[in-house]
Amino acid sequence: MGWRAHWRKCEETLRLRQGKQGKSTFSFYDPSIDLIAQFAIPAVNVTSSSTANAVLEAARLVEQNFFSVRISEIVSRDIKSPIILQVSQGGSAYFIGKGIANDKQQASIAGAIAAAHHIRIAAKAYGVPVVLHSDHCAHKLLQWFDGMLEADEAYFKDHQEPLFSSHMLDLSEESKEENIATCVKYFKRMSAIGLWLEMEIGITGGEEDGVDNTGVDNASLYTQPEDVYDVHAALSAISPNFSIAAAFGNVHGVYKPGNVRLQPELLGKHQTYTQEKLPGKPEKPLYLVFHGGSGSTKEEIATAVGNGVVKMNVDTDTQFAYLAGIRDFVLNKKDYLLQQVGNPEGADKPNKKYYDPRVWVREGEKTLVTRVKEACSDLANVDRL
Repeated sequence: MGWRAHWRKCEETLRLRQGKQGKSTFSFYDPSIDLIAQFAIPAVNVTSSSTANAVLEAARLVEQNFFSVRISEIVSRDIKSPIILQVSQGGSAYFIGKGIANDKQQASIAGAIAAAHHIRIAAKAYGVPVVLHSDHCAHKLLQWFDGMLEADEAYFKDHQEPLFSSHMLDLSEESKEENIATCVKYFKRMSAIGLWLEMEIGITGGEEDGVDNTGVDNASLYTQPEDVYDVHAALSAISPNFSIAAAFGNVHGVYKPGNVRLQPELLGKHQTYTQEKLPGKPEKPLYLVFHGGSGSTKEEIATAVGNGVVKMNVDTDTQFAYLAGIRDFVLNKKDYLLQQVGNPEGADKPNKKYYDPRVWVREGEKTLVTRVKEACSDLANVDRL
């Protein structure tokens, strides 16, 4: 079944699940349908209501410019492109406020839950279908993961769906055996309430959110096909609702050209290896994830998508985009921001309309919107039907 039919089936399923009450989040993967990768969905890290709203605005603008979307009872249009909003452990703590202690991950847990509820409400208002996801969770952060999973289970009891759409376990620093065993343990619990699992095998280099992999052995940045298959074999025995972040030279952050060597063609080898192992040899049986997408060339992105990547993380570029609007506003209006009264127009002229946070924060939102729209275009996540 091709992508057009795939999305029509997903849209029908979503509409049936929404019923009269409506839903603002869902999992855009439908593992019951053969997946032939032609596009992927950008996953943008959000750290505040401002950044979350800007990402939703970008998705709505893309939809309004190129196609329409149906979600809940807010608008009656056809769903054609979701967006992924995700929170990291550090971003979650920031969302709830830096004044909250986090020695037991309490700030990260509370922040992730707060972000999830905000995004659910906002997504309905914007009319945007959202995959709500949590990003890298290393072994030392499992207390954060446990807290989110408990919130999912509590929400499921009342709403027959989890609070989040999916969560990621990143145990790539552990042995392959421990990585898979821990994923299996959590996935059994997650699958009972319909949660999707993203896991990582092979290490993403660079530094992000307090996890520093800048000094790892270069060979660890390239996952082997056998390891990917071992993950697939273990998790598919529980549920088909999982994706694999297999390393192909990925590095968090943006670096000078030549310093990072991505090999997205390796993903095709993973697909072929697993395909040959499975009964019926299904085409592109793996849902793959592209980490460290910021700074990648459009050719690298296209190759990755063609080899089965369905999700690409975009964080560093969107952080810089958010800064750019605020930076430019401050530099251009600095003479209006030095004091409350008095500017080049007169010593008695008030400056409130310049230093009001709603003014300069909005400038950051505008440039973030532009960058998210670019990510959608790069991933061919535009006008899908």
